[in-house]
Amino acid sequence: MYDYIIVGGGSAGSALANRLSTDSKNKVLVLEAGRPDYWWDVFIHMPAALTFPIGSRFYDWLYVSEPEPYMNNRRVTQGRGKVLGGSSSINGMIFQRGNPLDYQRWASDPGMSTWDYANCLPYFKKLENCLAASSDDEYRGHDGPLEQERGPVKNPLFGAFFEAVQQAGHQLTTDVNGFKQEGFAAFDRNVRRGRRLSAARAYLHPVMHRKNLTVKCRALVTKLLTQDKQVTGVTYELPFGRKRTATAREVILCGGSFNSPQLLQVSGIGNSEHLKNVGVELVHHLPGVGENLQDHLEVYVQHSCKQPVSLNPMLKFHYRPWIGLQWLFRRGPGASNHFEGGGFIRGNESF
Repeated sequence: MYDYIIVGGGSAGSALANRLSTDSKNKVLVLEAGRPDYWWDVFIHMPAALTFPIGSRFYDWLYVSEPEPYMNNRRVTQGRGKVLGGSSSINGMIFQRGNPLDYQRWASDPGMSTWDYANCLPYFKKLENCLAASSDDEYRGHDGPLEQERGPVKNPLFGAFFEAVQQAGHQLTTDVNGFKQEGFAAFDRNVRRGRRLSAARAYLHPVMHRKNLTVKCRALVTKLLTQDKQVTGVTYELPFGRKRTATAREVILCGGSFNSPQLLQVSGIGNSEHLKNVGVELVHHLPGVGENLQDHLEVYVQHSCKQPVSLNPMLKFHYRPWIGLQWLFRRGPGASNHFEGGGFIRGNESF
């Protein structure tokens, strides 16, 4: 029997596994449905290779939305990491906090008073090591495991971009994670010396040696075990259909915004009417499970470059071995995610 079973070895699961296993008395099990993030896997660890794992069955759950009525019934892909590190192993590596006003709004809800920005800020600082911030910056941390490099924005297109946004009436800011989010600046990125720094690499791998921590990959949790409306363990499936159970004092769901509510529902925890409609036996009526998902759309607007300074010429087939060779020394185009700068503006002046 374990003290804690963590379902999902992604961003939250990796951090929790690190923290909970700090106490040697705690016996911790992490169950990750996806594959390990092998050190040699260039598609994970090369920042410029980020387009390869997204949409690949080897790294991604390959979720798509239902037909969207306001988008001509198109289905929208929903990339979610199916690998140790979760989506932090396949995402674009931009490190971005939410807007402070979002946390203030959360804090206005009943029982949520400690979720305001002032109370969250110490935890934001605790997790990070922002290399670009000064040591006396009261909004940024320097001792956390998640190292952040700021985009170099050396390509002349970034200079043209920042000049253009100012001409359009917007402003620059020094740090979109600092005192003032509104404006345009270089982005902080989860990149460390030319390699992706996922949550698994920041939190989990440094403590894998702990004897009280067990991490199992390719272990898909299929059901929560309950007794007297208390979750006591999980059933999970290993390769070749092998089924196992594990019990614990506490089971912590870290499967992400899609998989955690889905696991609750197939285990009989959720809206009773919905579970009845899909033929799942009710264990506990809990309205709201699997509802109110809010996500942002990604829309591309692309332009042709009038001068030969864009990234495209370097991506020609005969240049790729050279990019790979440079990356082995943590340099060159392969060492950047190329999302090095951007910004935030108000949708309208009422905000």
